[in-house]
Amino acid sequence: MADWSWAGPMIDTRPLFPAERRRLLGALGSLDHADWQRPTVCPGWSVHDIAGHLLHDYLRGLSGGRDGHPGVWLPCEDLPRALAQVNEQFVAQARGLSPAVLIDLLAHLGPQLDVYWAGLDLDVIGSIDVWWAAPDVPAPVWLHVAREYTECWVHQQQIRDAVGRPGADEPELMHPVIDTFLRALPRTLRDVQAAPGTALRMVVEGVAGGTWTVSRDEAAWSMGGDPDPERITSLEIGADTVWRLATGGISAEAARAVTRLHGDEALGRAALAIVAIIR
Repeated sequence: MADWSWAGPMIDTRPLFPAERRRLLGALGSLDHADWQRPTVCPGWSVHDIAGHLLHDYLRGLSGGRDGHPGVWLPCEDLPRALAQVNEQFVAQARGLSPAVLIDLLAHLGPQLDVYWAGLDLDVIGSIDVWWAAPDVPAPVWLHVAREYTECWVHQQQIRDAVGRPGADEPELMHPVIDTFLRALPRTLRDVQAAPGTALRMVVEGVAGGTWTVSRDEAAWSMGGDPDPERITSLEIGADTVWRLATGGISAEAARAVTRLHGDEALGRAALAIVAIIR
């Protein structure tokens, strides 16, 4: 069995899906016709398109995860491009669905997904990788489920941004997103050579934040570890900046402009290249 201790302690995001979805359905139900057509940060996608994409995520979770249906084969050698094509195809078809139908389908299928997630053993290694953590290596089920939660939460925020309605950013909903995304740091820093004991401390500000540390040992970077107090670089960054940075909503340069760095500038900048989506 693969050793995933480098990714840090397990988190259980399963209880969060119903609350996140209630906020999503409430937001979607309040939109007028113009709101559904507003552009979002996702290139070429409107609010309606993101809702259609979320429906696609629900359907894939049930068909592929719960039911074991193989679905569309995606070539691993160019997974980002292949997945983008599949997503675009579904979103294009979903444009033929009315907002009311999209809301009804999300409301109907979501609880079925909750039941599926609740029945999973989070401790085992699954059959699906988490591309931004370790591509082509089956990930622990807890990390896969947490990744799915971040997908839902982030797309809801993108919809809210597009229509100018902030919300669903309560600490209990947002903190697990930050916690999950920062598990991408060991891979983000994989090419950074440093002496054992070197560490990056990410201090995420705000009520949804906290402190995360990634350390270097003789072979690789890992969450936590045993850092040398003399070799710690600290990044102080806002929670809102973290999730936007990790999902391509803002650039590393924009994030650096609002981040306080103490220590190794090169190490800090390398951390700001974090990616926690497939792209």
